[in-house]
Amino acid sequence: MRALLRALPDIARTVARLAADPILPTAAKVALAAAVVYLVSPIDLIPDFIPVLGALDDVLVAAIVVDGLLNWVDRGLVLKYWPGSADSLERVARAARLLAAWVPRRLKARIFAGKE
Repeated sequence: MRALLRALPDIARTVARLAADPILPTAAKVALAAAVVYLVSPIDLIPDFIPVLGALDDVLVAAIVVDGLLNWVDRGLVLKYWPGSADSLERVARAARLLAAWVPRRLKARIFAGKE
């Protein structure tokens, strides 16, 4: 979880750049836009003023986005916009995979690839 928290600025930068890429599938762009709206919205499942727990829902959404992107979008495209190294992206991917493990793979496929 700490790795994801530290990587949030890099994740946000990558998401913004990916969303503008014409190669990115429309389903993934919609998922990214929805995640960004949720993350910047003052309305959360767990209010941000609650210490530690307040950031938990934001970290979980970020984990789902990262895990979904790396499983359903070409890794080379993500690396093109990732500001760090491939190794740093892999560390973030491992943390995201652990946190997003409760989301069924089929649901992630539907969200990010527009498939069932």
